[in-house]
Amino acid sequence: VQLVESGGGLVQTGGSLRLSCAASGLNFEQDAIGWYRQAPGKEREGVVCSISSDGNTYYADDVKGRFTFSRDKAKSMVYLQMNSLKPDDTAVYLCVADCYYLIDSFGYYGEGYWGKGTRVTVSS
Repeated sequence: VQLVESGGGLVQTGGSLRLSCAASGLNFEQDAIGWYRQAPGKEREGVVCSISSDGNTYYADDVKGRFTFSRDKAKSMVYLQMNSLKPDDTAVYLCVADCYYLIDSFGYYGEGYWGKGTRVTVSS
């Protein structure tokens, strides 16, 4: 499995960015895939996990209504459209495969599969 993120950058508060993740070695019909983020000095946290097996996409509470996950099976791409960005969204965003969402918490099976991340900086 290989995941390669792109699309990060510097944006002002209230602005938008679309992150992309090129995925190879996955079965898009069955695999769960999503995004995590890691802010400076903080632990990695789940942002969204899309689970093909149950057809659901789960979002962290603080991004609901602002972020939208999508996937293009034909292109083996997943996206994260981020609107109404806030300084607290500043982080490195990482694409992850084999994620799950259980009892209001994000996780990943084993060590998961990770990209190297793309940096998002939201200025105030």
